[in-house]
Amino acid sequence: MTVTGEAILLSAGTAALVGAGGAVVVAALARKSPSWAAIVAPLVVVLSVAAGVYASGRAMFLAKADSALVLWVLLAAVPVALLFGVLIARRVRAAEHAAAESAAARQRDQQIEASRREMVAWVSHDLRTPLAGLRAMTEALEDGVATEPDRYYAQMRTEVDRLSGMVDDLAALSRLQSSTLRLALERVNLADLVSDTLASAAPLAARRGVKLAGAAEGAIPANVDAREVGRALTNLIVNAVRHTPADGSVQVLAGADDREAVLTVVDACGGISEDELQHVFEPGWRGTAARTPGVGEGAGLGLAIVRGVAEAHGGTVAVANADGGCRFELRIPLATA
Repeated sequence: MTVTGEAILLSAGTAALVGAGGAVVVAALARKSPSWAAIVAPLVVVLSVAAGVYASGRAMFLAKADSALVLWVLLAAVPVALLFGVLIARRVRAAEHAAAESAAARQRDQQIEASRREMVAWVSHDLRTPLAGLRAMTEALEDGVATEPDRYYAQMRTEVDRLSGMVDDLAALSRLQSSTLRLALERVNLADLVSDTLASAAPLAARRGVKLAGAAEGAIPANVDAREVGRALTNLIVNAVRHTPADGSVQVLAGADDREAVLTVVDACGGISEDELQHVFEPGWRGTAARTPGVGEGAGLGLAIVRGVAEAHGGTVAVANADGGCRFELRIPLATA
């Protein structure tokens, strides 16, 4: 083999060796971080070419100084390769971020859709009982076999109100889960909102023999949709009253913690098992395996609406067992100056 042939083989081998080593590094990086692999890949190409040319120069008996000069000229392309790699890495990161957001959005939409379907199934099931009762009472009145028409009329009015409440809850939850939700924000003193809600819930508490008390720690300013937050607080209080036995008490507290308003409702329901606590704010949950609501109960959407209102305002809602009952905390960001 001629000297020139040996030089070519030597330079090609050197370049292949450097390129193979670089390829292994790029492959390893690609598994952990595609963006870093995008930065290193152009550098590997430049270094492979530089190593091959330098080896060719030495093998073809170029002076060491000349070979080094050629090498430095080639290595001058490293910053360009690095810049090119950084630009590619940015595109890779942007593509990864967009793909992750798209996947998260799809998963979120699938969860919402599944939740809506299940919720519609639950509500449809719950509507059958009052509708069946209304039909039976209507037929009894039409046939003239109702022995106490006035009692039938009163019961029919109760069932209609119950149906109306279910439909209102369903519409409210659907609106809160909509991507087009627009809140009517205004500056509100949450202490006043708590007082008004307590006054509205007082008759229900009195009928059930439950002591209802509340207190607020001064003014609590917040930019909220007063109607929605009022609905959420009402749902928490009504839920607490309905699950507290007679002679029990429900405490409602309003205060501020750091940058959040904290609305707390403590009942005397006896507590909830740890396995069920994580399901409290799911649509249709009633703390029982039975799907059909009991007398005076709604469609099991009240606490799900509370969570929807909290999330729509950038806040949170949580529940934990307290002494003899449960403690619900609704947190909403305070108004900025």
